[in-house]
Amino acid sequence: MKDPSCPSGSAGAGCSCNAASRRRGRWGRRGGAGPLGARLTAPPEVCSSAQTAASAARASSWWSHVEMGPPDPILGVTEAFKRDTNAKKMNLGVGAYRDDNGKPYVLNCVRKAEAQIAAKKMDKEYLPIAGLAEFNKASAELALGETSEVIKNGRYVTVQSISGTGSLRIGANFLQRFFKSSRDVYLPKPSWGNHTPIFRDAGLQLQAYRYYDPKTCGFDFSGALDDISKIPEKSIILFHACAHNPTGVDPRPEQWKELASVVKQRNLFVFFDMAYQGFASGDINRDAWAVRHFIEQGINIVLSQSYAKNMGLYGERVGAFTVICSDAEEAKRVESQLKILIRPMYSNPPINGARIASTILNSPDLRQEWLGEVKGMADRIIGMRTQLVSNLKKEGSSYNWQHITDQIGMFCFTGLKPEQVERLTKEFSIYMTKDGRISVAGVTSGNVGYLAHAIYQVTK
Repeated sequence: MKDPSCPSGSAGAGCSCNAASRRRGRWGRRGGAGPLGARLTAPPEVCSSAQTAASAARASSWWSHVEMGPPDPILGVTEAFKRDTNAKKMNLGVGAYRDDNGKPYVLNCVRKAEAQIAAKKMDKEYLPIAGLAEFNKASAELALGETSEVIKNGRYVTVQSISGTGSLRIGANFLQRFFKSSRDVYLPKPSWGNHTPIFRDAGLQLQAYRYYDPKTCGFDFSGALDDISKIPEKSIILFHACAHNPTGVDPRPEQWKELASVVKQRNLFVFFDMAYQGFASGDINRDAWAVRHFIEQGINIVLSQSYAKNMGLYGERVGAFTVICSDAEEAKRVESQLKILIRPMYSNPPINGARIASTILNSPDLRQEWLGEVKGMADRIIGMRTQLVSNLKKEGSSYNWQHITDQIGMFCFTGLKPEQVERLTKEFSIYMTKDGRISVAGVTSGNVGYLAHAIYQVTK
Protein backbone atom coordinates (compact mmCIF):
# COMPACT_ATOMS: atom_id res chain seq x y z
CA MET A 1 0.00 0.00 0.00
CA LYS A 2 1.33 3.44 -0.98
CA ASP A 3 1.54 6.21 1.55
CA PRO A 4 0.17 9.38 -0.16
CA SER A 5 1.94 11.59 2.37
CA CYS A 6 5.36 10.18 1.46
CA PRO A 7 7.15 12.15 -1.32
CA SER A 8 8.49 8.94 -2.85
CA GLY A 9 5.18 7.10 -2.59
CA SER A 10 6.82 4.45 -0.39
CA ALA A 11 5.18 2.79 2.60
CA GLY A 12 5.47 5.24 5.46
CA ALA A 13 6.90 2.80 8.03
CA GLY A 14 9.84 1.83 5.86
CA CYS A 15 10.75 5.30 4.64
CA SER A 16 13.27 7.60 6.25
CA CYS A 17 10.96 10.55 5.71
CA ASN A 18 8.14 8.97 7.78
CA ALA A 19 5.28 10.83 9.36
CA ALA A 20 7.08 11.19 12.72
CA SER A 21 10.01 12.89 10.99
CA ARG A 22 7.65 15.27 9.19
CA ARG A 23 5.91 16.13 12.46
CA ARG A 24 9.28 17.06 13.95
CA GLY A 25 9.84 19.34 10.94
CA ARG A 26 12.63 17.29 9.40
CA TRP A 27 11.36 17.97 5.90
CA GLY A 28 8.72 20.50 6.74
CA ARG A 29 5.99 21.41 9.17
CA ARG A 30 2.54 19.97 8.73
CA GLY A 31 0.52 22.60 6.91
CA GLY A 32 3.57 24.88 6.85
CA ALA A 33 5.02 26.61 3.84
CA GLY A 34 8.39 27.74 2.64
CA PRO A 35 9.33 31.23 1.56
CA LEU A 36 7.33 30.88 -1.67
CA GLY A 37 4.34 29.33 0.08
CA ALA A 38 5.18 25.78 -1.09
CA ARG A 39 5.10 22.82 1.31
CA LEU A 40 8.63 21.72 2.32
CA THR A 41 9.11 18.08 1.32
CA ALA A 42 12.02 15.85 0.40
CA PRO A 43 12.37 14.76 -3.20
CA PRO A 44 12.17 10.99 -3.84
CA GLU A 45 15.89 10.70 -4.57
CA VAL A 46 16.74 12.07 -1.08
CA CYS A 47 14.49 9.54 0.62
CA SER A 48 15.96 6.68 -1.40
CA SER A 49 19.55 7.75 -0.80
CA ALA A 50 18.91 8.05 2.95
CA GLN A 51 17.67 4.47 3.05
CA THR A 52 20.67 3.29 1.08
CA ALA A 53 23.08 5.18 3.33
CA ALA A 54 21.53 3.70 6.50
CA SER A 55 21.73 0.20 5.08
CA ALA A 56 25.33 0.73 3.99
CA ALA A 57 26.27 2.06 7.42
CA ARG A 58 24.96 -1.08 9.06
CA ALA A 59 26.78 -3.30 6.60
CA SER A 60 30.08 -1.46 6.94
CA SER A 61 30.10 -1.21 10.77
CA TRP A 62 33.28 -2.44 12.38
CA TRP A 63 31.22 -4.33 14.95
CA SER A 64 28.33 -5.75 12.89
CA HIS A 65 29.67 -9.26 13.52
CA VAL A 66 29.66 -8.87 17.34
CA GLU A 67 26.97 -11.05 18.91
CA MET A 68 25.05 -10.28 22.08
CA GLY A 69 26.75 -12.11 24.95
CA PRO A 70 24.82 -14.14 27.54
CA PRO A 71 23.98 -12.35 30.79
CA ASP A 72 26.04 -13.11 33.89
CA PRO A 73 24.07 -15.66 35.95
CA ILE A 74 24.86 -13.99 39.29
CA LEU A 75 24.06 -10.47 38.07
CA GLY A 76 20.86 -11.80 36.53
CA VAL A 77 19.75 -13.10 39.93
CA THR A 78 20.50 -9.72 41.50
CA GLU A 79 18.58 -7.81 38.84
CA ALA A 80 15.53 -10.03 39.26
CA PHE A 81 15.76 -9.60 43.03
CA LYS A 82 15.79 -5.79 42.69
CA ARG A 83 12.60 -5.85 40.62
CA ASP A 84 10.74 -7.99 43.16
CA THR A 85 8.39 -6.04 45.47
CA ASN A 86 7.88 -8.81 48.05
CA ALA A 87 8.93 -7.52 51.49
CA LYS A 88 10.24 -10.98 52.39
CA LYS A 89 12.45 -11.37 49.31
CA MET A 90 15.94 -12.84 49.76
CA ASN A 91 19.02 -12.57 47.54
CA LEU A 92 21.17 -15.66 48.10
CA GLY A 93 23.22 -15.20 44.93
CA VAL A 94 25.56 -12.34 45.82
CA GLY A 95 29.08 -13.35 46.85
CA ALA A 96 29.71 -10.70 49.47
CA TYR A 97 29.44 -10.81 53.24
CA ARG A 98 26.39 -9.29 54.93
CA ASP A 99 25.86 -8.68 58.63
CA ASP A 100 22.91 -10.09 60.59
CA ASN A 101 20.79 -7.20 59.38
CA GLY A 102 21.57 -8.09 55.77
CA LYS A 103 23.76 -5.01 55.30
CA PRO A 104 27.29 -4.64 53.86
CA TYR A 105 29.87 -4.75 56.63
CA VAL A 106 33.02 -2.65 56.97
CA LEU A 107 35.46 -3.99 59.55
CA ASN A 108 36.35 -1.73 62.48
CA CYS A 109 40.05 -2.46 61.92
CA VAL A 110 39.66 -1.22 58.35
CA ARG A 111 38.11 2.06 59.55
CA LYS A 112 40.96 2.52 62.01
CA ALA A 113 43.59 1.75 59.38
CA GLU A 114 41.98 4.27 57.03
CA ALA A 115 42.09 6.91 59.77
CA GLN A 116 45.77 6.22 60.44
CA ILE A 117 46.58 6.48 56.74
CA ALA A 118 44.63 9.72 56.37
CA ALA A 119 46.41 11.23 59.37
CA LYS A 120 49.81 10.64 57.77
CA LYS A 121 48.77 12.72 54.73
CA MET A 122 50.77 10.52 52.37
CA ASP A 123 51.12 11.23 48.66
CA LYS A 124 49.39 9.39 45.83
CA GLU A 125 52.47 8.60 43.76
CA TYR A 126 52.69 5.45 41.65
CA LEU A 127 53.58 2.21 43.39
CA PRO A 128 56.41 0.10 41.91
CA ILE A 129 55.29 -2.45 39.32
CA ALA A 130 55.36 -5.24 41.94
CA GLY A 131 53.31 -3.18 44.39
CA LEU A 132 53.73 -2.14 48.01
CA ALA A 133 56.75 -4.02 49.38
CA GLU A 134 55.57 -4.22 53.01
CA PHE A 135 52.18 -5.53 51.83
CA ASN A 136 53.81 -8.22 49.69
CA LYS A 137 55.98 -9.45 52.54
CA ALA A 138 53.07 -9.51 54.98
CA SER A 139 50.92 -11.41 52.45
CA ALA A 140 53.56 -14.09 52.01
CA GLU A 141 53.93 -14.46 55.77
CA LEU A 142 50.16 -14.67 56.21
CA ALA A 143 49.88 -17.46 53.65
CA LEU A 144 53.05 -19.44 54.31
CA GLY A 145 53.56 -18.71 58.02
CA GLU A 146 56.09 -16.30 59.52
CA THR A 147 58.46 -19.16 60.38
CA SER A 148 58.32 -20.76 56.93
CA GLU A 149 61.72 -21.86 55.64
CA VAL A 150 60.67 -20.53 52.24
CA ILE A 151 60.54 -17.02 53.67
CA LYS A 152 63.70 -17.47 55.75
CA ASN A 153 65.64 -18.53 52.66
CA GLY A 154 64.10 -15.90 50.40
CA ARG A 155 63.11 -18.46 47.82
CA TYR A 156 59.82 -16.85 46.93
CA VAL A 157 58.51 -13.79 45.17
CA THR A 158 55.20 -12.05 45.92
CA VAL A 159 53.70 -9.27 43.80
CA GLN A 160 50.63 -7.21 44.54
CA SER A 161 47.65 -7.85 42.27
CA ILE A 162 44.20 -6.49 41.51
CA SER A 163 42.45 -8.77 43.99
CA GLY A 164 42.16 -12.53 43.46
CA THR A 165 41.01 -12.32 39.85
CA GLY A 166 44.00 -10.20 38.89
CA SER A 167 46.31 -12.54 40.77
CA LEU A 168 44.99 -15.54 38.89
CA ARG A 169 45.41 -13.76 35.57
CA ILE A 170 49.01 -12.81 36.37
CA GLY A 171 49.65 -16.45 37.23
CA ALA A 172 47.92 -17.74 34.12
CA ASN A 173 49.90 -15.42 31.86
CA PHE A 174 53.15 -16.32 33.60
CA LEU A 175 52.47 -20.04 33.08
CA GLN A 176 51.51 -19.48 29.46
CA ARG A 177 54.80 -17.75 28.82
CA PHE A 178 57.22 -19.74 30.96
CA PHE A 179 55.74 -23.14 31.87
CA LYS A 180 57.05 -25.26 29.02
CA SER A 181 55.92 -28.72 30.13
CA SER A 182 52.21 -28.46 29.39
CA ARG A 183 49.38 -26.16 28.33
CA ASP A 184 46.75 -28.19 30.22
CA VAL A 185 45.21 -26.83 33.43
CA TYR A 186 43.06 -29.25 35.43
CA LEU A 187 40.25 -27.60 37.40
CA PRO A 188 38.01 -29.27 39.98
CA LYS A 189 34.55 -30.02 38.67
CA PRO A 190 32.83 -27.71 39.38
CA SER A 191 35.04 -24.71 40.04
CA TRP A 192 34.60 -20.96 40.38
CA GLY A 193 33.04 -19.77 37.12
CA ASN A 194 35.75 -17.20 36.42
CA HIS A 195 38.57 -19.78 36.50
CA THR A 196 37.66 -21.03 33.04
CA PRO A 197 37.83 -17.71 31.13
CA ILE A 198 40.88 -16.56 33.09
CA PHE A 199 43.00 -19.53 32.05
CA ARG A 200 41.40 -19.93 28.63
CA ASP A 201 41.93 -16.29 27.69
CA ALA A 202 45.56 -16.58 28.79
CA GLY A 203 46.03 -19.27 26.13
CA LEU A 204 45.90 -22.41 28.31
CA GLN A 205 43.79 -25.52 27.76
CA LEU A 206 41.10 -26.40 30.30
CA GLN A 207 40.67 -29.91 31.64
CA ALA A 208 38.81 -31.21 34.72
CA TYR A 209 39.03 -33.71 37.56
CA ARG A 210 36.17 -35.04 39.66
CA TYR A 211 35.59 -33.14 42.89
CA TYR A 212 31.94 -32.78 43.97
CA ASP A 213 29.62 -35.73 44.48
CA PRO A 214 25.99 -34.62 43.95
CA LYS A 215 24.72 -37.84 45.57
CA THR A 216 26.29 -36.98 48.93
CA CYS A 217 26.62 -33.19 48.43
CA GLY A 218 30.20 -33.79 49.54
CA PHE A 219 33.74 -34.38 48.33
CA ASP A 220 34.22 -37.12 45.74
CA PHE A 221 37.53 -38.19 47.24
CA SER A 222 37.88 -41.50 45.41
CA GLY A 223 36.92 -39.88 42.09
CA ALA A 224 39.40 -37.05 42.59
CA LEU A 225 42.21 -39.43 43.49
CA ASP A 226 41.44 -41.65 40.52
CA ASP A 227 41.37 -38.75 38.06
CA ILE A 228 44.45 -37.03 39.45
CA SER A 229 46.44 -40.27 39.33
CA LYS A 230 45.79 -40.36 35.57
CA ILE A 231 46.65 -36.75 34.76
CA PRO A 232 49.67 -36.61 32.44
CA GLU A 233 52.88 -35.81 34.25
CA LYS A 234 53.96 -32.16 34.48
CA SER A 235 50.43 -30.89 33.87
CA ILE A 236 49.03 -27.96 35.87
CA ILE A 237 46.41 -28.64 38.55
CA LEU A 238 44.40 -26.06 40.46
CA PHE A 239 43.20 -26.47 44.04
CA HIS A 240 41.03 -24.23 46.19
CA ALA A 241 42.98 -23.86 49.43
CA CYS A 242 39.83 -23.61 51.56
CA ALA A 243 36.10 -22.85 51.29
CA HIS A 244 35.77 -24.31 47.80
CA ASN A 245 33.70 -22.06 45.57
CA PRO A 246 30.95 -22.85 44.62
CA THR A 247 30.37 -26.04 46.67
CA GLY A 248 31.73 -25.23 50.13
CA VAL A 249 33.22 -28.75 50.14
CA ASP A 250 36.82 -29.10 51.34
CA PRO A 251 39.05 -32.16 51.73
CA ARG A 252 39.95 -33.12 55.29
CA PRO A 253 43.64 -32.87 56.33
CA GLU A 254 44.21 -36.60 55.86
CA GLN A 255 42.68 -36.36 52.38
CA TRP A 256 44.90 -33.39 51.54
CA LYS A 257 47.88 -35.54 52.52
CA GLU A 258 46.88 -38.25 50.04
CA LEU A 259 46.22 -35.67 47.34
CA ALA A 260 49.67 -34.17 47.91
CA SER A 261 51.23 -37.62 47.69
CA VAL A 262 49.57 -38.37 44.34
CA VAL A 263 50.47 -34.91 42.99
CA LYS A 264 54.09 -35.48 43.95
CA GLN A 265 54.14 -38.94 42.33
CA ARG A 266 52.69 -37.55 39.11
CA ASN A 267 55.05 -34.55 39.21
CA LEU A 268 52.14 -32.14 38.71
CA PHE A 269 52.48 -28.38 38.97
CA VAL A 270 50.16 -26.97 41.65
CA PHE A 271 48.29 -23.66 41.49
CA PHE A 272 46.52 -22.79 44.76
CA ASP A 273 43.70 -20.26 44.83
CA MET A 274 43.23 -18.97 48.39
CA ALA A 275 40.44 -16.39 48.41
CA TYR A 276 39.08 -17.09 51.91
CA GLN A 277 41.96 -17.45 54.39
CA GLY A 278 40.50 -16.87 57.85
CA PHE A 279 37.05 -16.33 56.41
CA ALA A 280 36.36 -20.06 56.05
CA SER A 281 36.95 -21.45 59.55
CA GLY A 282 37.84 -18.27 61.43
CA ASP A 283 41.42 -19.55 61.82
CA ILE A 284 44.03 -18.22 59.37
CA ASN A 285 46.42 -21.11 60.05
CA ARG A 286 43.80 -23.82 59.65
CA ASP A 287 42.62 -22.33 56.35
CA ALA A 288 46.21 -22.23 55.01
CA TRP A 289 47.02 -25.77 56.13
CA ALA A 290 46.88 -27.38 52.69
CA VAL A 291 49.12 -24.74 51.12
CA ARG A 292 51.74 -25.16 53.83
CA HIS A 293 51.57 -28.95 53.74
CA PHE A 294 52.23 -29.12 50.01
CA ILE A 295 55.26 -26.85 50.41
CA GLU A 296 56.54 -28.97 53.30
CA GLN A 297 56.35 -31.98 50.99
CA GLY A 298 58.75 -30.27 48.60
CA ILE A 299 56.06 -29.17 46.12
CA ASN A 300 56.88 -25.69 44.83
CA ILE A 301 53.50 -24.11 44.21
CA VAL A 302 52.15 -20.82 42.94
CA LEU A 303 49.49 -19.07 45.01
CA SER A 304 46.77 -16.48 44.51
CA GLN A 305 45.46 -14.52 47.50
CA SER A 306 42.55 -12.12 47.91
CA TYR A 307 41.59 -9.72 50.69
CA ALA A 308 38.07 -9.13 49.37
CA LYS A 309 36.33 -11.47 51.80
CA ASN A 310 38.60 -11.71 54.85
CA MET A 311 39.07 -7.93 55.17
CA GLY A 312 35.91 -6.87 53.35
CA LEU A 313 38.03 -4.93 50.83
CA TYR A 314 35.87 -5.89 47.85
CA GLY A 315 36.01 -2.62 45.93
CA GLU A 316 39.59 -1.86 46.93
CA ARG A 317 40.76 -4.83 44.79
CA VAL A 318 43.58 -6.09 47.02
CA GLY A 319 45.38 -9.34 46.23
CA ALA A 320 48.75 -11.00 45.83
CA PHE A 321 50.45 -13.59 43.64
CA THR A 322 53.31 -15.73 44.98
CA VAL A 323 55.73 -18.10 43.29
CA ILE A 324 57.75 -20.57 45.36
CA CYS A 325 61.17 -21.06 43.76
CA SER A 326 64.12 -23.40 44.27
CA ASP A 327 66.38 -20.64 45.63
CA ALA A 328 66.67 -16.87 46.08
CA GLU A 329 68.46 -16.36 42.78
CA GLU A 330 65.66 -18.06 40.85
CA ALA A 331 63.15 -15.93 42.74
CA LYS A 332 64.84 -12.76 41.51
CA ARG A 333 64.69 -13.94 37.90
CA VAL A 334 61.02 -14.86 38.26
CA GLU A 335 60.24 -11.48 39.81
CA SER A 336 61.87 -9.69 36.89
CA GLN A 337 59.63 -11.52 34.44
CA LEU A 338 56.49 -10.95 36.52
CA LYS A 339 57.21 -7.22 36.33
CA ILE A 340 57.58 -7.44 32.57
CA LEU A 341 54.16 -9.18 32.39
CA ILE A 342 52.44 -6.69 34.69
CA ARG A 343 53.79 -3.55 33.06
CA PRO A 344 51.65 -3.71 29.87
CA MET A 345 48.62 -5.06 31.78
CA TYR A 346 48.04 -2.20 34.22
CA SER A 347 51.50 -0.74 34.82
CA ASN A 348 51.26 -0.86 38.62
CA PRO A 349 48.57 -1.70 41.19
CA PRO A 350 46.33 0.67 43.19
CA ILE A 351 47.77 1.99 46.43
CA ASN A 352 44.93 2.58 48.89
CA GLY A 353 43.75 -0.98 49.51
CA ALA A 354 47.30 -2.26 49.85
CA ARG A 355 48.02 0.41 52.44
CA ILE A 356 44.93 -0.62 54.41
CA ALA A 357 45.80 -4.33 54.36
CA SER A 358 49.45 -3.66 55.11
CA THR A 359 48.59 -1.38 58.04
CA ILE A 360 46.36 -4.08 59.53
CA LEU A 361 48.81 -6.94 59.00
CA ASN A 362 51.83 -5.00 60.29
CA SER A 363 50.20 -3.33 63.33
CA PRO A 364 49.95 -5.78 66.29
CA ASP A 365 46.80 -4.17 67.73
CA LEU A 366 44.99 -3.90 64.42
CA ARG A 367 46.06 -7.39 63.39
CA GLN A 368 44.63 -8.82 66.62
CA GLU A 369 41.39 -6.91 66.10
CA TRP A 370 41.21 -8.18 62.51
CA LEU A 371 41.66 -11.79 63.61
CA GLY A 372 38.73 -11.33 65.99
CA GLU A 373 36.56 -9.72 63.35
CA VAL A 374 37.28 -12.27 60.64
CA LYS A 375 36.49 -15.04 63.12
CA GLY A 376 33.24 -13.24 63.92
CA MET A 377 32.27 -13.20 60.25
CA ALA A 378 33.14 -16.87 59.84
CA ASP A 379 31.26 -17.80 63.01
CA ARG A 380 28.14 -15.96 61.86
CA ILE A 381 28.08 -17.95 58.62
CA ILE A 382 28.72 -21.22 60.47
CA GLY A 383 25.88 -20.29 62.83
CA MET A 384 23.50 -19.63 59.95
CA ARG A 385 24.25 -23.09 58.56
CA THR A 386 23.37 -24.66 61.92
CA GLN A 387 20.20 -22.60 62.29
CA LEU A 388 19.04 -23.45 58.78
CA VAL A 389 19.37 -27.19 59.41
CA SER A 390 17.66 -26.81 62.80
CA ASN A 391 14.74 -24.92 61.26
CA LEU A 392 14.38 -27.49 58.48
CA LYS A 393 14.02 -30.18 61.13
CA LYS A 394 11.43 -28.07 62.96
CA GLU A 395 9.47 -27.78 59.72
CA GLY A 396 9.32 -31.56 59.64
CA SER A 397 11.69 -32.20 56.75
CA SER A 398 12.68 -35.85 56.48
CA TYR A 399 15.76 -35.13 54.34
CA ASN A 400 19.29 -35.37 55.70
CA TRP A 401 20.62 -31.81 55.56
CA GLN A 402 23.93 -32.56 57.28
CA HIS A 403 25.88 -31.49 54.18
CA ILE A 404 24.86 -27.89 54.92
CA THR A 405 26.84 -27.93 58.18
CA ASP A 406 29.60 -30.15 56.78
CA GLN A 407 30.35 -27.62 54.05
CA ILE A 408 32.30 -24.49 54.90
CA GLY A 409 32.71 -20.89 53.81
CA MET A 410 30.35 -18.43 52.19
CA PHE A 411 28.76 -20.79 49.69
CA CYS A 412 26.65 -23.89 50.09
CA PHE A 413 25.49 -26.42 47.51
CA THR A 414 22.05 -27.17 48.93
CA GLY A 415 21.27 -30.09 46.62
CA LEU A 416 18.12 -28.31 45.42
CA LYS A 417 17.08 -29.13 41.87
CA PRO A 418 16.48 -26.44 39.19
CA GLU A 419 12.72 -26.89 39.34
CA GLN A 420 12.80 -26.46 43.13
CA VAL A 421 14.91 -23.33 42.77
CA GLU A 422 12.36 -21.99 40.31
CA ARG A 423 9.54 -22.59 42.78
CA LEU A 424 11.49 -20.84 45.54
CA THR A 425 11.77 -17.79 43.32
CA LYS A 426 8.20 -17.74 42.01
CA GLU A 427 6.38 -18.66 45.21
CA PHE A 428 8.65 -17.22 47.92
CA SER A 429 10.81 -14.54 46.21
CA ILE A 430 13.99 -16.36 47.22
CA TYR A 431 16.69 -15.86 44.60
CA MET A 432 19.70 -18.11 43.94
CA THR A 433 21.52 -19.65 40.99
CA LYS A 434 19.79 -22.55 39.22
CA ASP A 435 22.33 -25.09 40.52
CA GLY A 436 21.01 -24.60 44.06
CA ARG A 437 24.06 -22.73 45.32
CA ILE A 438 23.32 -20.21 48.04
CA SER A 439 25.44 -17.53 49.66
CA VAL A 440 25.02 -18.27 53.35
CA ALA A 441 26.07 -14.67 54.04
CA GLY A 442 22.63 -13.64 52.76
CA VAL A 443 20.94 -15.65 55.53
CA THR A 444 20.19 -13.84 58.79
CA SER A 445 18.58 -14.67 62.11
CA GLY A 446 15.59 -12.70 60.84
CA ASN A 447 15.01 -14.67 57.62
CA VAL A 448 16.46 -18.13 58.29
CA GLY A 449 13.07 -19.42 59.45
CA TYR A 450 11.37 -18.15 56.29
CA LEU A 451 14.09 -19.77 54.14
CA ALA A 452 13.72 -23.11 55.94
CA HIS A 453 9.93 -23.02 55.53
CA ALA A 454 10.26 -22.26 51.82
CA ILE A 455 12.83 -25.02 51.23
CA TYR A 456 10.61 -27.48 53.10
CA GLN A 457 7.62 -26.55 50.97
CA VAL A 458 9.44 -27.21 47.68
CA THR A 459 11.16 -30.42 48.85
CA LYS A 460 8.45 -32.23 50.85
